[in-house]
Amino acid sequence: MLKEAIYHRPKNEFAYAFDEKTVHIRLRTKKGDAETVFLIYGDPYGWEQGKWMTKREKMKKIGNDALFDYWFLAVTPPYRRLRYGFEIHSTKQKIFYGEKGFFDRVPDEDIANFFCFPFINGEDLFQAPEWVKNTVWYQIFPERFANGNKENDPPGTLPWASAEPASDNFFGGDLEGIIGKLDYLSDLGINGIYLTPIFKAASNHKYDTVDYFEIDPQFGDKKTFKRLVDECHRRGIRIMLDAVFNHCGFYFPPFQDVLKNGERSKYKDWFFIREFPVQTEPHPNYDTFAFTPFMPKLNTENKEVRKYLLEVGQYWVKEFDIDGWRLDVANEVSHQFWREFRKTVRRVKKDVYILGEIWHDAMPWLGGDQFDAVMNYPFSKGALQFFAEEKIDGKTFSEMIQQVLFSYPEYINHFAFNLLGSHDTARIQNIAGFHQGKVKLLFAFLLSFPGSPCIYYGDEIGLTGENDPGCRKCMEWDPRKQNLDLYRTVKKLIQLRKTHPIMANDGAISFPELKEGTEQVIFHKENERELLVAAMNRSEKPVRLLLDIPFDQVEREYTDLWENKKEKIEESQFPADIGPFGFKFFLFQKK
Repeated sequence: MLKEAIYHRPKNEFAYAFDEKTVHIRLRTKKGDAETVFLIYGDPYGWEQGKWMTKREKMKKIGNDALFDYWFLAVTPPYRRLRYGFEIHSTKQKIFYGEKGFFDRVPDEDIANFFCFPFINGEDLFQAPEWVKNTVWYQIFPERFANGNKENDPPGTLPWASAEPASDNFFGGDLEGIIGKLDYLSDLGINGIYLTPIFKAASNHKYDTVDYFEIDPQFGDKKTFKRLVDECHRRGIRIMLDAVFNHCGFYFPPFQDVLKNGERSKYKDWFFIREFPVQTEPHPNYDTFAFTPFMPKLNTENKEVRKYLLEVGQYWVKEFDIDGWRLDVANEVSHQFWREFRKTVRRVKKDVYILGEIWHDAMPWLGGDQFDAVMNYPFSKGALQFFAEEKIDGKTFSEMIQQVLFSYPEYINHFAFNLLGSHDTARIQNIAGFHQGKVKLLFAFLLSFPGSPCIYYGDEIGLTGENDPGCRKCMEWDPRKQNLDLYRTVKKLIQLRKTHPIMANDGAISFPELKEGTEQVIFHKENERELLVAAMNRSEKPVRLLLDIPFDQVEREYTDLWENKKEKIEESQFPADIGPFGFKFFLFQKK
């Protein structure tokens, strides 16, 4: 066995308290190397007559990525504490792996050789709002969704959709417009709205905040926003706002004071000024978002800045009863600030959803003391590369997605903010080459995958656009110009997700091993009562897939969820006919 590939470490995605009684243990080994793995475990104080009392339990191989196999076992230690190690078997070798390395036998005479999970402490448990697991989000870029009140249009506002979107043009979208379209969103099945920034700012995107305590006048006022929140809540829709705490806008009054008064400004330490006088050209001599002079970076370690921003966080929850915060450029702000932010907003409302914008491995932010989830761009990348761009085969795709899943504890995957596109990416129509079969497959995968899925406004009716600013096109409200077939597909998928919890988060997901070059992807979701088998065909040709079903564990009758019809299974290798760019969901009841 390749020992260098074997990996485990407690208190992260490889060992974590799943609830107040259960510890989840994972092990990584070289792909195809180990045949069987046993967990040797016991209470560190459980000794009888000088012998440490242990159990030996077989672990389950739960999947693999391109390089590694992953093994899993859930353990319920009677006293909430644990010492454990791994007995790993290949065809030619048996080894023990523990905290002190590798042994030829189980070194149980000294438990220091074993990994330690000291105690399941209740206040250390990951606690995210349960409602998020059953939420289907809809991201709205307010300036481009709907114009409900022309009286608050900024100067130079263009007629709706009369021009291509640009970084400096306005079409008059506002909060009143969103209120007027809530019935549309309810009909689609949406029960969560994520708004990009609505606070006072100079740009059309509003990520350059001028006043964190005021609604931008082009969107309306606080009274209108309160009505929006109330109307949403009346329909069972949650509201999440976007906060930019990494940086502010150029016209943020404290930064303007620094520009005016230089070193004499009482706000000079609110920012990272490298030298005075402050200059914006040819390059800013102060830290910014990227190298944009109009977005100076805030010093969140400054006590006054921290106090100001924490007040912002609790103000909109307390005064308007919002349900979540999406935090822009979250990885460039200190961990300690986010710890204080979580405590501050949770004191006001216990079930506020805290979502960070992080595009890479985010485990350092997901220990239960900062964020509930991050925007799952690794999920987006894999789905787009397979279904839309055809850059990878089904085998590579399933391995990529499993790597995403194994990067985090199981419970975190239930709250992951899964998306296909956003205001920062090209539209899925463009990426898929305007191929409607591919777009439908993308939605089928998104809306049957664990987590909390999000639809970028207009994607459900075929809105197009390249990268920013092209992806920020005005919403198309003329039904004659909407892709209503796509809309009906998305609506039906959302309804299936809501009707059958196993389509969402009520089931452990697994991916059968696939051959290289396959254009299909298959996954299973299973709980104590049901088995869901999903098959998706990214090919212009129909295929017959032989799906392995645990014949002795399920009832003979199953349901084709998409066709809503009952069929009977005759043998364990179940033949499934999938049309070109088609998908199927087969639901089996357990015996």
